[in-house]
Amino acid sequence: MSTHTFVQILLAILFPPLGVILKFGIKVEFWICLLLTFFGWIPGIVYAVYVIVK
Repeated sequence: MSTHTFVQILLAILFPPLGVILKFGIKVEFWICLLLTFFGWIPGIVYAVYVIVK
């Protein structure tokens, strides 16, 4: 795991959409993560980490 990926995961834990936006920009992954974060913090974190590591 590179340092850049580690920073993205750390940001995804603090604010999930931020970690996703750094990797993908404002695309469908960001909007899904934002929606999941609004429904609950944990689903947003799980999705963000999954998408970043994938």
